[in-house]
Parts: sequence; C-alpha cells; structure tokens
Amino acid sequence: MPRAPGGSKPRPSRSSTSRGAFPAGDLDGSFPALSLPVTPPYPPMEAKTGASLPGGDGWFYEPKWDGFRCLTFRDAEVVALQSKSGQPLARYFPELVEALLALTPSRFVLDGEIVIRRNDQLQFDDLLQRIHPAESRIRRLAAETPATLLVFDLLVDARGDSLTALPLR
Repeated sequence: MPRAPGGSKPRPSRSSTSRGAFPAGDLDGSFPALSLPVTPPYPPMEAKTGASLPGGDGWFYEPKWDGFRCLTFRDAEVVALQSKSGQPLARYFPELVEALLALTPSRFVLDGEIVIRRNDQLQFDDLLQRIHPAESRIRRLAAETPATLLVFDLLVDARGDSLTALPLR
C-alpha cells in the first residue's frame, strides 16, 4: 500500500480497499453527540449480489456510483458524515458540511454517496486524495475539486422522526 507523503500510515489505494470503504485506522476522529433517533455509527443498507435482476412491478433500480457511501446526520448546527465502515468523514469534506448547514431543515439523516465530478466523469481517485491528515490540503482540494452528495434515502425527517421501519414507496 502506498505511504502518505511525510507520514507513516499507508495511504489507501483503489487496489487495496473496497471502493468507498477504508480501514478504520486510516480515518481519524469521532462523532459528535447528536439527539436524533438514528446516530452514528449506523449500518447502511447494502445491496445484495444476485445472478439476475428481479422482474415485475414494485422493483426500483439505481446505478452503482463511483464514490464513498455516506450517512449524513444533521442536528441543529452539528453535521456528521459517516463512511460505509462507520468512520467519521466530515473533516475530509468541509464543503459538504457547509452545504448541509445551509439547508432549511435543521434535523435529518440522509443515506447517499459522496462523488467528485471532473470533465463529466466521476473521479474516485480524487476522493482518495481527501483522506489526508493535513487540513490545509483538504481545504485546497475542496476548493479545486468540490464533492457532491448524491442522496438515496431519507432515514430521519425534519421533525426528527425515524423513517427506517417504513417501506419504500
């Protein structure tokens, strides 16, 4: 695994990690206290492997995005971003934290994928560059190649009610 410049920890690479998931030791930090019915670390719903696509009415399909799976928690002025493996991501994506704080609802939990688009293509390698210890580098990359959150699901609504037990409609 390649080494991070000036650091002793190996830097995650596309070939050594599952896409969008990193070993817990590669991500630093903890989650803030939140007063939501769903709090981090919370396991995201995972797709299941199948030999064929099911047919008939009532099925929904979505593409496989080339990004980091992310659960997003907003409780008033506090935002937490959680990776698929249950680790904090907020410090690596300050532009997403700012955008989420600008939304009118002040309480919610979203399930989605963080992606970076450049030249009309998703750039997974640009996401990997964000997992870095230097805040100055993270801020520079956030300005040069801002990330986008693609939202799949609403887990907690603006009233603070959990929607996790409800069926998809």
